[in-house]
Amino acid sequence: MGGSSAEREISLMSGTAVLAALQKKGVDAHAFDPSEASLWTLKEAGFDRAFIALHGRGGEDGTVQAALELLSVPYTGSGVMASALSMDKWRTKMVWLANGLPTPRYHMLHAETNWAAVANELGLPMFVKPAREGSSVGATRVTRAEDLQAAWALAVKHDPLVIAEEFVAGEEITAAFITQPNGIQALPLVRIVAPGGNYDWQNKYFTDDTQYFCPSGLPESAEQAIQALVIEAAHLLGCRGWGRADLIIDSQGKPWLLEMNTSPGMTGHSLVPMSARAVGIDFETLCVTILEQAQLG
Repeated sequence: MGGSSAEREISLMSGTAVLAALQKKGVDAHAFDPSEASLWTLKEAGFDRAFIALHGRGGEDGTVQAALELLSVPYTGSGVMASALSMDKWRTKMVWLANGLPTPRYHMLHAETNWAAVANELGLPMFVKPAREGSSVGATRVTRAEDLQAAWALAVKHDPLVIAEEFVAGEEITAAFITQPNGIQALPLVRIVAPGGNYDWQNKYFTDDTQYFCPSGLPESAEQAIQALVIEAAHLLGCRGWGRADLIIDSQGKPWLLEMNTSPGMTGHSLVPMSARAVGIDFETLCVTILEQAQLG
């Protein structure tokens, strides 16, 4: 937990909650912050496995996963390749588009970008964000072409890869999944209604004004179709263990994949625990189930 990414604060919240849950279940669990001690300490101390509650780069992007592989310490969640791919919104989109999965159109931005041309191509409004950050870090909803360069300048402070994404109007949905003995199981969808339609850092973690609906209220056939889409999206990226996909459902009822999260939040506002509760899996049981799936390779 913790780490040195822009999402350190949220990771500490997630890690504290997971640690308490595991200890409550009788697991000999301990907090570990890789920004404060070498990962080698885990090997020296003889830990059996690692529950990854890190978010963002340096924790969710395959780097910690690769280090744990070298140390032969089994860990929760996706492996090196799936973690790296899923953290990179650009390359995630390329994988999905190559396999015919629906995701909003995009354009990669740089200092010499023709801003007016991008606005004409994707339309307005659009989202500009770092390609390898999460939790809306550095993201801007752009409504005027003349604001595109400033949005890029904000995003590039967090990541040299900056992506502009077509805005799709509709309902925000998140779809969690967890590996069970018979394979990946999709959990119930969560429908999100944020103040002003702005599901940003503040509205994700630090307000009670955002509304969450689980069950989602969607027709059963639509929910099942979205769950099947998310499982396919996860398989294509090579995800395992657990995770969460974020989507938009447009006015015609079509789902659009936005991104994949391989180490989702586990805070008081988090969506995977909410989805698990809907099928009778309490937070402590969820944490132990994820921990039991820790592996190498």
